[in-house]
Amino acid sequence: MTRTFKALSALLSYPTPELQAAASDLQYAIAGEGIIDSVRCQALDRLIEDLAESDIYDLQERYLLLFDRSRSLSLHLFEHVHGESRDRGQAMIDLKELYAKSGLAISATELPDYLPMFLEFLSTRPFAEARDLLGQTAHILQALSERLERRGSPYAAVFASLACIAPAADAEAEAALLPEEADVDPDDLAALDRLWEDKPVSFGPEATSGCHDDLVARLRAAKRPAARGSERSGASHG
Repeated sequence: MTRTFKALSALLSYPTPELQAAASDLQYAIAGEGIIDSVRCQALDRLIEDLAESDIYDLQERYLLLFDRSRSLSLHLFEHVHGESRDRGQAMIDLKELYAKSGLAISATELPDYLPMFLEFLSTRPFAEARDLLGQTAHILQALSERLERRGSPYAAVFASLACIAPAADAEAEAALLPEEADVDPDDLAALDRLWEDKPVSFGPEATSGCHDDLVARLRAAKRPAARGSERSGASHG
């Protein structure tokens, strides 16, 4: 098991008193494996200390404003390539089947493209395989890192660390993900509604078939733009 992926998964989960109590264990797990360089480890330490020492209700409110109210910061990977199109539903099925083949069972209420879930899965795979799969999300991770950096969020450290572990992101795909307009105020509900009505971005040709190749295709390239549905899938905070 790669404990670093498991620790980063925990850091991206909804803040709880249990997470706060595990702060020192998370630091130990990340530092012990030596997968992440010292500079990024220091940034992760600042996030972990912030999570351990801040008021739990403030932490939970911050988390919701960042990841539930901001579409561009969604922790659901397929949101960034498929939006609410039917392609996303099939992608969910394919990813859940990949989990099942590896012995990871998830409940019906959990979405398989939820990033903490994906990292939990990666923690169970051989590191070379996990790094390769993580690389298929590298452009999303890099984009999220930059968006959080602009907001001054300590959560940027998690995405910067993941992007460092993964093979280099595709520059064209990453550029397509970065928004041209300013981030929408998460308290501006009317603006958020308008933003959620936009069409999802699309990328280049899909990759070839095969279990891992199909995941590559679904993480890196939607076939076509598709109208966004009227409802958004809720985030899982399990």
